[in-house]
Amino acid sequence: MATHPDNLRARLEDRADLLEATRLRYVALRGMLEAFFWKDRVRAHFELLREVAQVQPEVDATLTALKRRAAAEGWPREAAPMKLMAEVERLRAAVQHVALRRLPEAERSVSLGEALLRLEEVVLEAGPLLGGRTWARAVELLPRNLPELRAACAAAEVCERVFKRPTPEGVLPFNEAEAEELRRALPLAESALASLWQRLEHFDTSGRVKDFLARRASRVPLHVPRSGPELVLHAAFWHGVARARLRALLENRLAPVLPLEREVPELLPWLAARESSGGVEARLASGEVFDEGRAGLLELAAELATLSRERPAGAWSEEAAWARLWSAAQRARDEGGADVERLRDALRLFSILHGKAQTPARLFLPSRAQPRASEDAGPDMTHVKDLPALVQAARNAASRHG
Repeated sequence: MATHPDNLRARLEDRADLLEATRLRYVALRGMLEAFFWKDRVRAHFELLREVAQVQPEVDATLTALKRRAAAEGWPREAAPMKLMAEVERLRAAVQHVALRRLPEAERSVSLGEALLRLEEVVLEAGPLLGGRTWARAVELLPRNLPELRAACAAAEVCERVFKRPTPEGVLPFNEAEAEELRRALPLAESALASLWQRLEHFDTSGRVKDFLARRASRVPLHVPRSGPELVLHAAFWHGVARARLRALLENRLAPVLPLEREVPELLPWLAARESSGGVEARLASGEVFDEGRAGLLELAAELATLSRERPAGAWSEEAAWARLWSAAQRARDEGGADVERLRDALRLFSILHGKAQTPARLFLPSRAQPRASEDAGPDMTHVKDLPALVQAARNAASRHG
């Protein structure tokens, strides 16, 4: 039995809104592409071009599904939804025809969505007809609905929320949930911003736009960003703040080991869990970023830095700290490289200085590296390479002088 026309609009649900919005976009886009100075018209409306291209697969799927449903249910041709579908299909064909006509002949076998994105490249590569100021060119090259720009802004929102608020000295600026957000946001911001800078390099061969924006990326945003370039500068600023703050934070908690850039995001949830539990849940799991030895080395550095800052209070907490240090040294005993050498030097210096009357020991001051003649420095560990042996020497020194 045929569906009554009055009920068809309700049966379409939100797909009617999609088709109506698409109809209006098609009308505007056809007028732009048919204009004599069509490149200038497109240059002023890159966001519309991208909106149509991005939603086109959904529009095509919706039209196919609705036509199949209309045939199965016997929708009358005079019903408003049927007229709307017919109008959208007619406009789609017209837009596709003019869009393909604007492309080089060798590229005219692509879909409508692909044709519109290629048109964007054609217009950007041509540049403005009468030149243009740098900021206006930046607005052209960076429309607000670029997927990379949306990703960069989403990641920057996390960085801004965490690092904009004041934090007491010595306390992590994020909790465990926020550390997990940062773990995902930092690589996303890095890759998205890199793609945006590459886009500028590709379309602005003079390099003026990229240089113009790069000089302003370290400035504090003074107002809510609205245009594409403002959103890029906002994202670049807060990503830079996050990287600088995290580098200082990790230097304080992992010295003398220097984490690699790709390791930084993965360390944050572990640090947050470690400090929230007082070090009890201190094990850094190995995986894609850290192998077993590297994870043990970073864990060893964190435990040593904690012991170097202040002497643990109470026999139980000190015993637990040494047990964690020993376990981490066992994991890292086969590691090599500059980080390991610096960590060995730190352990040797720990053996000399730990347990003295002064606390904290201030391990890494070169002026404190040699013990006075009146002090018992213990066995000579200069040539010892084994990390567990160096940890044991440090523990013996602490027990002897404690």
